[in-house]
Amino acid sequence: MAKQLDYHTIREIFTRFEAADPEPKGELDHVNVYTLVVAVALSAQATDAGVNKATAALFKIADTPQKMLDLGLDGLTDHIKSIGLFRQKAKNVMKLSQILVDDYGGEVPNSRAALQSLPGVGRKTANVVLNMWWNFPAQAVDTHIFRLGNRSGIAPGKTVEAVEKAIEDNIPADQQLHAHHWMILHGRYHCKARKPQCPTCLIKDLCAFEDKTELS
Repeated sequence: MAKQLDYHTIREIFTRFEAADPEPKGELDHVNVYTLVVAVALSAQATDAGVNKATAALFKIADTPQKMLDLGLDGLTDHIKSIGLFRQKAKNVMKLSQILVDDYGGEVPNSRAALQSLPGVGRKTANVVLNMWWNFPAQAVDTHIFRLGNRSGIAPGKTVEAVEKAIEDNIPADQQLHAHHWMILHGRYHCKARKPQCPTCLIKDLCAFEDKTELS
């Protein structure tokens, strides 16, 4: 775990991220906030590409909680069987869809607590939805952000919660809205787990990672 970087270094890091990609986007396909909730819930322990492949046809016929209920558990299961843990995820999607119909008039609530009360929706999923749909600077810490935060010194922490707090406490407020996506994309495509792409990294000179890779 690297030492926490100072304010000026962090600001420069995110200034560079912004210059390279001013409007970063999440990679999960969705057509509305409900399908975003479903897609993020399905993405646990699965790749975004795998989820997108499974939901391409699904979201054309079930893009509201009621339509999902009408499709039924077996119909949903058939669509998402290529995704890991698909049986449990299908049950959760049906349960959360029923709750949205019964308790929220078919609308997706936009508080973290209400989102987290839905089956299969944890804090990370809730934060993704709040960030992507309502432009709230929530920080969803996945494996890529956890790795990047600790390696670089942007947001070190021993737990997901600690890294989330470090992001909120240390990244300048005006750079927090897109911080989640900049960090995910950088971790996914550059600061990789096995062989980080240090020679071509935007923030190589600012990063506190001691074991930087060299050109092979």
